[in-house]
Amino acid sequence: MEEARLVQRARQGDFGAFEQLVTRTESKIYGLLLRLVGNPEDARELLQETYLSAYRNLDRFQGNAAFSTWVYRIATNHALMRFRKKNPETVGLDEIPVPTHEEIRERGVSDWDLDPKEAVLQKEIRGLLNRAILDLPPLYRAVVVLRDVEGLSTAETAQALEITEGAVKTRLHRARLFLREALSPHFEDARDDRQGMR
Repeated sequence: MEEARLVQRARQGDFGAFEQLVTRTESKIYGLLLRLVGNPEDARELLQETYLSAYRNLDRFQGNAAFSTWVYRIATNHALMRFRKKNPETVGLDEIPVPTHEEIRERGVSDWDLDPKEAVLQKEIRGLLNRAILDLPPLYRAVVVLRDVEGLSTAETAQALEITEGAVKTRLHRARLFLREALSPHFEDARDDRQGMR
C-alpha cells in the first residue's frame, strides 16, 4: 500500500496502518539512533519514544517529505534532547575541534581516498568510523549519519534536522575533516603494513 494511504488511514485511527509504517522504517530509524547515541539500550528506548511521538503527532505530518524523513527528524530531536540532558555543559556547535586544510597539511595527515559513506561498508574499519562519529558533537554527528551513512540527500538531511542546506554542507564538510584526521593514522598503519608485506 502507498505510504500516503497508510498515513491517511493511520490518521483516521487505523493502528494497523501505523504499524505498517513502523515496520517499513524502524530498522533504519534504529540504526540512526544507535549511531547517534552509541548504546543499544538507549537506542531502543529512543525508538519507542520516536514512534510514540510520531503517532501522537500524525496530524502535523504535512506530507511534503517522505514519512521516513519526518520520523528521522523526530528521532534525531529525541536523541539530541537526550544528549543535552546527559551533557548540559557540552562544547558549542561552532567550537568543534576541526582542523583547517592547512592545519591538516602541517600535521602531516595523509590523504585517503575513502569517504565515510564507502568506509562504513567495509567491515575492517566500520568500528573505527563509528567510534570517530561518536566523538563528533551531536549535530555534526547527525549530519554525517543522515547524509553519509543513511544516504539522505542534502535537502532531506536539512528537512530532517530543520536547518538550511547550506548549514548541512558546512557541518558535513567540517565533520568529514574531523573524521579524516581521526582515521588517518589507521590508514597510514594499514598502508605501512601493506608496504611491509611487499
